[in-house]
Amino acid sequence: MKKKVKSIKEIHDKNKFRQFLKRFWWIIWKDDSFKGWLISLIFIFIVIKFIFFPLLSFATQTTLPLAIVESCSMHHKGTLFGNFDNWWMRHETKYSEFRITKYAFGHSTFKKGFTKGDILFIVGVKPEKIHIGDVIIFNGGQKNPIIHRVIKINKDSGTNKFIFSTIGDNNQGQLSVEENISEDQIVGKAVLRVAPYLGWGKLLFFEQSRISNEKGLCKEN
Repeated sequence: MKKKVKSIKEIHDKNKFRQFLKRFWWIIWKDDSFKGWLISLIFIFIVIKFIFFPLLSFATQTTLPLAIVESCSMHHKGTLFGNFDNWWMRHETKYSEFRITKYAFGHSTFKKGFTKGDILFIVGVKPEKIHIGDVIIFNGGQKNPIIHRVIKINKDSGTNKFIFSTIGDNNQGQLSVEENISEDQIVGKAVLRVAPYLGWGKLLFFEQSRISNEKGLCKEN
């Protein structure tokens, strides 16, 4: 008799759980009320923050698998639709100082740069796998990491660690924080532009707090 009662209770609990799932599913995907929309947004936020991003970080082996470009330091005129030959003619002098040729630059990643608001896909990378021309993201002691192009690679004789030097394609010169970047500062390497300009959906909320020369769309220096 007790076994039968327990069995009925288990069936009842399972039915209640199924009804809860059906109700929850209906609220998330079909309820058009304000309450339904609010619950849906909270659910999506939780899934993205606590499930999607941790799994993506694990798969890419970096703490920042997706990065929104927040500055114009890597902007090229026309970006994806720009003319690389014309761009190189205007910027060749800057790279000749580091013995980087047009051929080498043209075969590197993001040879046409990227611009403010783009979302980039980042992967973890071993220091020895980073090459001149790669675009890396690193901690430079600022509020947010910096995404610039590698122009020089050395090795510290004392620690035997790699030391990198980068520059922004749209900057006239190097920042002091990017002249000697330790391998310990590397967050990852940018490999793909996932969504051009889509990051503006977030950047718009912070535009008013920026200094005047950092606001708005990018222009080539």
